[in-house]
Amino acid sequence: MKKILCVVALSAAFCVNLFAKDYEVKMLDVNAEGTMVFEPGFLKIEPGDSVTFIPTHKTHWAKSVVIPAGASKFEGKLDEKFTTKFDVEGVYIYECPPHKIMNMIGIIQVGKPTNLDKVNAAVPKLEKRASENKGRLENYAKQIVK
Repeated sequence: MKKILCVVALSAAFCVNLFAKDYEVKMLDVNAEGTMVFEPGFLKIEPGDSVTFIPTHKTHWAKSVVIPAGASKFEGKLDEKFTTKFDVEGVYIYECPPHKIMNMIGIIQVGKPTNLDKVNAAVPKLEKRASENKGRLENYAKQIVK
C-alpha cells in the first residue's frame, strides 16, 4: 500500500511539472498603458508555473513586495532576464525598485487569492507613494479572481 501511495504521489508531482507553463512579463519604459510599466501588469497563473521577467529597456528589474505566507521572496538583477517559479497559491505584488515612485508595479495571482486581506491592506499604501501612474495598482487589484 505504501508503494502504491508513493507511486501516485510521484506521478502527481511529475504531472504538475509536465503541464506547468512559463509566462513572460516585459519590463518597459512605455506602452499603451503609460510609462514605466510591466506588460502584462496583471497575470493569473497556476501553482507550479513560472514567470520570466524580460528587461526590454535598460534600468529595470523585478522585486517582490507582497507575497503569500510560505512563499519565497524574489528579486532579479539590473538589466537581466530572470525566471522564478511560483509554487505557493496567493497574490504576489512586485515592483521595479528604481521606478516604484512612478508606480512601476504588477500583480501575479497564483491559483486562489489566499492572502487577499494582506493585498487589500497593501494596495492603498503602495499607491500613495506613487507620483505618477496613480491608480495602476488599484486597477490590477480589481482583476484578482476570487
